[in-house]
Amino acid sequence: MDGDRRRWRQCLLSGAVFAVCMAGTTLPTPLYGLYQEKFGFSELMVTVVYAVYAFGVIGVLLLAGNASDSVGRRPVLLAGLAFSALSAVCFLCATGLGWLYAGRLLSGLSAGLFTGAATAYVMELAPAGGASKATFVATAANMGGLGCGPLLAGVLAQYAPWPLYLAFTVHLALVAVSALVLLRLPETVRDRTPLSTVRPQRPGLPPQVRSVFAPAATASFVGFALFGVFTSVSPAFLAQSLDVDNHAVSGAIVALAFFASTAGQLAVDRVGVRRSLPLGCAGLLAGLALLAGALWWDLLALIVASALVGGAGQGLAFRGALSTVAAASPPDQRAAVISMLFVVAYAGISVPVIGVGLLVDPIGLEGAGLVFIACMAVLVGAAAGYLLRRPARARA
Repeated sequence: MDGDRRRWRQCLLSGAVFAVCMAGTTLPTPLYGLYQEKFGFSELMVTVVYAVYAFGVIGVLLLAGNASDSVGRRPVLLAGLAFSALSAVCFLCATGLGWLYAGRLLSGLSAGLFTGAATAYVMELAPAGGASKATFVATAANMGGLGCGPLLAGVLAQYAPWPLYLAFTVHLALVAVSALVLLRLPETVRDRTPLSTVRPQRPGLPPQVRSVFAPAATASFVGFALFGVFTSVSPAFLAQSLDVDNHAVSGAIVALAFFASTAGQLAVDRVGVRRSLPLGCAGLLAGLALLAGALWWDLLALIVASALVGGAGQGLAFRGALSTVAAASPPDQRAAVISMLFVVAYAGISVPVIGVGLLVDPIGLEGAGLVFIACMAVLVGAAAGYLLRRPARARA
């Protein structure tokens, strides 16, 4: 019994470390408007700065996504914390756009290292028979941490001094504490090999996966694209169209989307994996429709509703997609297939967001948002239609 308590304590502590790292990746979200005022760059540059993060994540997933299986979980997670700390330093030292690019890239590297390694670490530290609860801890730490970042930065920027500095100083302190915690936790990889043995992963797609991969990847792409728009341009829309200049409010709305995603992922246990993907697509369509209404009528309530409904849809769709693809993959190629799914998902954060930035000047923020919504609705509608004709089969 005491051994189980100790293992759960270790599991929760590793989850807290996971949350701290992920919070750092969304910390700048409510601050982009302040950086625009300080450095004088366009809305396009905001989206590019944001998208650089996704390129860092994708690069790590492709080049070193399996590193923790070889060298151990703790060394990889400590490296992720180091990148997270360097990212915060870049934002603290920022005197121009180049610093923001560097900070976002380093943040992407930290998230890329943590995404797989921390999820595995949290589950491995749990006692026997605790896989379901450990999955909840990992899910809550990941999406909950992403939601806490903009919430923390928004509240500090609005109600505390040094709006462009205090949040990153607090994050540095949390990273230091996390590193100390991590050093006291046990390593879970028994047979470790030198770093030189790590080879880049080549994402693969076996024939038996292809039929389920297309709708799963499409839903993942749209869900992450919706998050990308929320975390990059929604603060600008709130300020320009709704006269909402409160950084705490803009940060809280973005946080709502991530917290709703956590709830959506947890709901998969109730609705079942097979139904979660089509239901998630329906949620994404509803979230996009609400976002379109918010842009058309300039209504704050619809923005909030879009964050809640779209976030829940994203959580349902992504966990359903992950489970479906993993179940259809041969065991010896499962990691490569899942890496491919994550690459597509993180491409959703970058490519559409940059497209929105390119359209802002010629047709305005609302027009760019409506074009984005139309394109994403077509994609997720096609995925939903495919799933209605050929329901995906998956293990829970």
